[in-house]
Amino acid sequence: MAQVVSEDFTVARDGLTLQGHVEYPQGSTHDRVVICMHGFLRDMGVKPGELYQDISDALTAHGMTCVRFDFNGRGRSEGAFEDSDVFNQIEDAIAVLNHVRDAYDPLEISLLGHSQGGVVAGMTAGMFSDVIHTLVMLAPAASLKDDALRGELLGTPFDVNRVPRRITLAGGQTIAGKSVRIAQMLPIYETTAMFHGPALVIQGKDDAVIGPHVAANYGAAMPNCEASLYTDLGHAFTGEDRVTALTEATQFLVNEEEAV
Repeated sequence: MAQVVSEDFTVARDGLTLQGHVEYPQGSTHDRVVICMHGFLRDMGVKPGELYQDISDALTAHGMTCVRFDFNGRGRSEGAFEDSDVFNQIEDAIAVLNHVRDAYDPLEISLLGHSQGGVVAGMTAGMFSDVIHTLVMLAPAASLKDDALRGELLGTPFDVNRVPRRITLAGGQTIAGKSVRIAQMLPIYETTAMFHGPALVIQGKDDAVIGPHVAANYGAAMPNCEASLYTDLGHAFTGEDRVTALTEATQFLVNEEEAV
């Protein structure tokens, strides 16, 4: 097996510097690149055993290039935590996508996202359906729109008729009220359905964060989407089905890429 090269990179987006990390087999021509997007309270996860490190290890073992980055206000990227929302995270994703196209000129680019990162990956794929080859969404938090419409953000209630300027979560993090106003208006399924390439959505039946029918909703809305459910997975993919689910996700990317 070829040695894996690990490199950091930065991307400028509207006055902010986003931090990223790329891993690939030594000597790779970067023909096949997967861009990964983390969840709401997470980061790109470069420590052994973390979700995206496990995914990167699996992808690079198949000769692929794995690109990760921290959304604005998350991890090592610039920006305020409370000001990060789905709209500007999509801008982050587009900036990283453009960086990948300029730096590597790959034959195929795939997107993979978890939780809110799955929502961002799906909507970005719909916007760039002529550029993205394959899409994988892990526990995509599409129900964040439903939560926002009924006045809830990660279990924290707010007045839906008078949205506050700031909402403090149970963990102490503060989120700008505009974030839930944006969530209330998001055309999540409609935009993602503009992606006509191969797509896979994976969700745990025991997921306590997103709605129970999210995977099925994506499967029904998209023209070429498989929905896969696991019994013991949880929202963070920490259950007993973790390895099997991640194997399905990576094999889906590998097989669809190799079929080109």
